[in-house]
Amino acid sequence: LMLWADEFRDIGIRANADSAADALVARGFGVEGIGLCRTEHMFFNEDRLTVMREMLFADDRNDRRTALELLLPMQRGDFVELFEAMRGLPVCVRLFDLPLHEFLPHSREAMQELADAMDLPVSKVIARRESLAEFNPMLGMRGVRLGITVPEIYEMQARAIFEATVQVARKGETVVPEIMIPMVSAAREVELVKTRIDAIAAAVLVETGVEFTYRLGAMLETPRAALRAGDMAGYCAFLSFGTNDLTQMTYGLSRDDAGRFMSAYVNENVFPEDPFHTLDRDGVGELLLLASERGRAANPDVVLSVCGEHGGDPASIGFCRAAGFDYVSCSPFRVPIARLAAAQQP
Repeated sequence: LMLWADEFRDIGIRANADSAADALVARGFGVEGIGLCRTEHMFFNEDRLTVMREMLFADDRNDRRTALELLLPMQRGDFVELFEAMRGLPVCVRLFDLPLHEFLPHSREAMQELADAMDLPVSKVIARRESLAEFNPMLGMRGVRLGITVPEIYEMQARAIFEATVQVARKGETVVPEIMIPMVSAAREVELVKTRIDAIAAAVLVETGVEFTYRLGAMLETPRAALRAGDMAGYCAFLSFGTNDLTQMTYGLSRDDAGRFMSAYVNENVFPEDPFHTLDRDGVGELLLLASERGRAANPDVVLSVCGEHGGDPASIGFCRAAGFDYVSCSPFRVPIARLAAAQQP
């Protein structure tokens, strides 16, 4: 049935996967690649969390780089496993997105334990946490804002991706990694990060003597990013719409809190559907159409995709097909639904 459906569908299906294990599950469901790999989840293993915290307490850029050098081989290993699991299929790696305060403990007891482990006064741990605290972390220093403010993190990740690419290529596998910059809202952000990543790629080429290519793109999650997609497309091989956050920001509505009143809104026909389950065609959808038009006007070859919960929803997939998107990316376990939906008559 799935093979038959694949003959008729007109949009690609990828999966969201944060590890090689997730990627293998996705391959079992017949995906055409990884559309979203969220790298920050890789840092919460106990050994890596310790190094991340050392980086957070570094006094200057050189000390941060020293701490991140310990993470480099771990990240490289993650990407080697991921690339090998996908056997030449595309893998889109989203650069670090979380606010840094997520890596520090919340309770006084846990902060005391961290202070003891790092041989620091607990007052310094508390002060560091307070300095990183934000009133609204979702709209604060995360994603590309962190990448520009603390560039060493993205530099380490880019090097890990490229060194993993070389390592896998030496085994005879073809790897063309895709690197996605999260939470952009201005083309200059993309330009700055692209310049730094290009420099890392050139350095790895010189060091290894192995030629490789990569594709750089942006994750459009803010209304401004969608409206300025034409500006960004000039720097990007692809634009991927993170419709979870884009829906939140378009509505001014927290996804985590919407459940308290969403059923009442749907019952009263304020919303025809829960916009976090089925794409809002009139509002968020209009932004996607504008972004698609402007992005392709600036760069006819730019690849357009949707990643998030909507990528596994049949009605949302129908919208993406009609809009001319190249692929959707969803949870591995929703891939069969997506493959069937992508083959249905519009």
